[in-house]
Amino acid sequence: MAASDYDVAVVGGGLVGAATAWGLAREGCRVALLDEGDRAVRASRGNFALVWVQSKGLGLAAYAGWTVRSSNAWADFAATLKEETGLDVCFQRPGGFHLALSERELEARATTLKRLHNQPGIVDYKTEILDHSQVAKMLPDIGREVVGASYCPLDGHVNSLRLFRTLHTAIHARGVKYLPSHRVENIVREEGEFRLTTTQGEVRAGRVALAAGNANMRLAPMVGLEAPMKPERGQIVVTERLRPFLHHPVVTLRQTDEGTVMIGDSKEESLDPTGLTLGVSATEAERAVRQFPLLANVNVVRTWSAIRVMTQDGFPIYDESETHPGAFVLCCHSGVTLAANHALTVAPMIARGALDKTLVAPFSARRFHVQEAG
Repeated sequence: MAASDYDVAVVGGGLVGAATAWGLAREGCRVALLDEGDRAVRASRGNFALVWVQSKGLGLAAYAGWTVRSSNAWADFAATLKEETGLDVCFQRPGGFHLALSERELEARATTLKRLHNQPGIVDYKTEILDHSQVAKMLPDIGREVVGASYCPLDGHVNSLRLFRTLHTAIHARGVKYLPSHRVENIVREEGEFRLTTTQGEVRAGRVALAAGNANMRLAPMVGLEAPMKPERGQIVVTERLRPFLHHPVVTLRQTDEGTVMIGDSKEESLDPTGLTLGVSATEAERAVRQFPLLANVNVVRTWSAIRVMTQDGFPIYDESETHPGAFVLCCHSGVTLAANHALTVAPMIARGALDKTLVAPFSARRFHVQEAG
């Protein structure tokens, strides 16, 4: 296949890019997936693998509806991936918890949820506040310090690294041309096609979808778009395998299908993905032990950090270019949660050549101009 023979060039080989590329291939598009390779600052390797609904949408009601839509689509999405690849991403949706270790925390949680659900246009996703005894019926190993929690039946999780592998297996099976070590240096639109200058030569395509995480800050202006980002570092601690004890994911703690426990949700302004702050890991671990005392004497087998893809206001950006028709940008923090939407909803829109106005209206980067004017 010649370099100019692609219908769509997707830039970014992480979860957002791979899900979009797979969705485009399902629509019959000839797709190239351009990936920086292992030199990239990968957010996908540090994902916490939650398919999470509760808390999403405070300040932008449409985000709650968008998240619920993806959560509801996830079971079929996972089943289709398994059918095509033979790989099981172990999607489960048993409902999830946000635990509180003090009455003040629980009251603040309830206030946040009330504000969220009082917004005009919000979708009702049935989050409820539970006391200690109600939580203990579902999470019998919680500690005495857990005074209560919020619970949402739509929350779930997957096997994080297997999802990444499965998507790449799926795009290969669908004929997507995966181009590693193709860092995009420049993009121009000439004679009705996009010409992407990469470290390995030029790639030509009729359309381009930018799904390169924080690198979209650099790439989007090349096609008349913008991606205002504020990357942050998160750290994850992983324990040895334990007996199954945690049958519901917690927002900062989950037991994987393999038995290990992942502890995370720290936020730092550092942009160094190779660094670890021991104080942060210690704080994460201390809180986890207060929530589940059985973790006190468990061995930690690994810990790592990754740079989160985070827009300026935390909400996704979906846009298409007015000056460069056929150019699209996708930015979001929740690459796991929204993977079903990217594959099954956004990709077909890109294949048709235009994003639906119902998607662009709430999620365009133009909202930042409105905020500045205000």
